[in-house]
Amino acid sequence: MGFFATKVLPEFIEVDLGHRPLQIRLKRNSRAKRYILRIPPDDPTPVITVPARGNLKTAQDFANRQVNWLKQKLDSRPDTTKFEEGARIPVRGVLHTLRSSCKLRGLAKVDFDEKTNEPLLLFPGEIQSFHRKTKDFLCKLAKDDLEVHVLHFTKQVGRNFHSITLRDTRSRWGSCSHDGKLSFSWRLAMAPPDILEYVAAHEVAHLVKLDHSPEFWRVCEQLAPHTKQAQCWLKEHGSQLHLYGQE
Repeated sequence: MGFFATKVLPEFIEVDLGHRPLQIRLKRNSRAKRYILRIPPDDPTPVITVPARGNLKTAQDFANRQVNWLKQKLDSRPDTTKFEEGARIPVRGVLHTLRSSCKLRGLAKVDFDEKTNEPLLLFPGEIQSFHRKTKDFLCKLAKDDLEVHVLHFTKQVGRNFHSITLRDTRSRWGSCSHDGKLSFSWRLAMAPPDILEYVAAHEVAHLVKLDHSPEFWRVCEQLAPHTKQAQCWLKEHGSQLHLYGQE
């Protein structure tokens, strides 16, 4: 019998990159036929998919053989951008520079640099709180924009929704439960407005059909005629939104 038939799969293993150890997450998949190593575009931790009857020693040996590949891929990854003074982040698809407003109190404010006409996002208070304030600003922006679209689309399809919540999901941009609870990624506030609009339409369409049948796609494209273009944008650029705000 395989190792995992009697023992729990550990969460991580380590490999030696020469200058530092690197943790690799192990993920069991009963349908996998072989060991697969990948680096998620929105997470610096590599993942090895382990077949159901795989064993820990083989997973470790497999990881050790991939050290050179890991070094190459990790070195070529784009840098992450923290929410801090001077950082440039997209807001509704347009890059804004984060700056202090030099005020002790007040609200976040979108402005422009008088000399360069560069879009700015100004925050009051101490610069140590930039991360929290930036995330709070983006969450509110996403919630406000999503509520407008969801209310509009639900009227069009004649359905009600229970609630809207925001999360920092990595595998999906939105979800819809059987009881009408809608959940979205707050990072949609950084995407162009038509992308957020498509995701709102996609989840509202699930209030009509809780699947991805032809009927579902008919409703989705009726609400958002730019569905295919938005899907292409998310496939090509969506992972980049997860590079912002990583502490």
